[in-house]
Amino acid sequence: MSTLAREKTSIRSHWRRNLQLRLIILTFVISTSVLSIVGVLLVNQVTSGLLEAKQQSALTEATAARLEVQRLLDASDVGLVAPNNTRLVDSVITALAVRAGSPGIYDALFLSDPDLVGVPERGTKLISEASIPESLRTAIRERDRQAWAYSELIYEGGVTSPGLVVGSPVSIPRVGAYELYLLFPLDDEQRTIDLVRQGVAATGIILLVSLMVLAWFVTARVTDPVREAAEIAVQIASGDLDRRMQVNGEDDIARLAGSFNEMATSLQSQIIRLESLSQVQQQFVSDVSHELRTPLTTVRMASEMIYNARADFDPDMARSAELLRNQVDRFDLLLSDLLEMSKIDAGASPLDSAAIDLTAVTETILRDNEEIAAEHSTQFKFASSGDTTVTADKRRVSRIIRNLVVNAIEHCDGTNVEVEILGNESCVSISVRDHGQGIAVEDLSRVFGRFWRADPARQRTLGGTGLGLSISAEDAALHGGIIDVWGAPNEGAQFVLTLPRIELGAISVVAISAGAP
Repeated sequence: MSTLAREKTSIRSHWRRNLQLRLIILTFVISTSVLSIVGVLLVNQVTSGLLEAKQQSALTEATAARLEVQRLLDASDVGLVAPNNTRLVDSVITALAVRAGSPGIYDALFLSDPDLVGVPERGTKLISEASIPESLRTAIRERDRQAWAYSELIYEGGVTSPGLVVGSPVSIPRVGAYELYLLFPLDDEQRTIDLVRQGVAATGIILLVSLMVLAWFVTARVTDPVREAAEIAVQIASGDLDRRMQVNGEDDIARLAGSFNEMATSLQSQIIRLESLSQVQQQFVSDVSHELRTPLTTVRMASEMIYNARADFDPDMARSAELLRNQVDRFDLLLSDLLEMSKIDAGASPLDSAAIDLTAVTETILRDNEEIAAEHSTQFKFASSGDTTVTADKRRVSRIIRNLVVNAIEHCDGTNVEVEILGNESCVSISVRDHGQGIAVEDLSRVFGRFWRADPARQRTLGGTGLGLSISAEDAALHGGIIDVWGAPNEGAQFVLTLPRIELGAISVVAISAGAP
């Protein structure tokens, strides 16, 4: 795995496991979105208000200026001698400059109709004619009425400024149609809008930081006790039963901590009680084992004597002697299995681990069961590859393999039993496969149940107790291993024992598969 992939995996894991981080980031995203929307709306409202006020005042001023200019032009035609056009246009611009004041609240352009040739045009402050949108000039000529538009004001020298352009049609007697444009700069409004935008941004950042601090504080108040409870729960699970949470105040968190402590106290008392019962059970198992072994030994000795003397009996008595001996052997095996299950249930099954070769162990077990296999008309097919050494309890692992092999012989129905061992860097697997009656899919989950039989009507031929597979599953779990099982009706069954090379402890479960092996 690459470094980038490991970092992504670490980030995803940290994201999934850290509730406080998720809450803070969620608060940040939501707060940022809300503050951004509110800020944009506020700036737009301020901008709209400023521009609307500027537009209203500009239109009012443009209307008044147009009327004054038109009166000035009309008055020039009253005399007997027509004034010079250049002087007339200059007087108009001068009048507009005086009206605009100092500094001027607007600039002016006095432009002639495009159809007029050779007539003078004037402007103030070296304002460029390019400041007026062509669409505005067209609208004034076509509609012959006042019109306005926002545009970028361009001055000679390349200086630009945002502005509002208001145009009106005027007429110079004996000359023709002219267009009067008043260009109102919006620098003050732009500075005001920028100031509002900066203020909104600064306020938003302060609010966002405050919300993050508040979110951190609130989530810490909630998640810290939860994290503490999780850590204490892990410590209690590991055996430290005296750990408790601190209870501060009387709020919901305090009640949660109190309830947790009450639960821990209850668990501690229950565990202590169960440990006492376990000790009693272990003592009972030990006593029962001792008390049953003594009479069982006597019964076994008597059954052996009767069995050895069966040649002197009539056939019925001889058969009874054989049955007696077989049932005593079965009872002895059942007692051993029951005592073993009791030890497992009581947690009194320590492992005596050492390095063992599973290939050698399996070969020994197969040799020991060759006679039984021959009685069931079956043969072993054995294969092994790779390093098959593991650290395990040889007695328990041998018992697992023996139970799987004997179980396969019991249900192979005369077909071959295939045993294969494979090893890799981390574990070793042993597969035991038969081709007999198989196991129904719905019965796979009960294979390792105690005293469970797939076919209750089927007679046991090897005297099993019904606890072999259950004990095998427990033995595998004690090593940190696992037993997989596959089966299908009339297609046989396959059990696969997988053991780690290094003992991991009881962490496994029994895996069940309905598919082909």
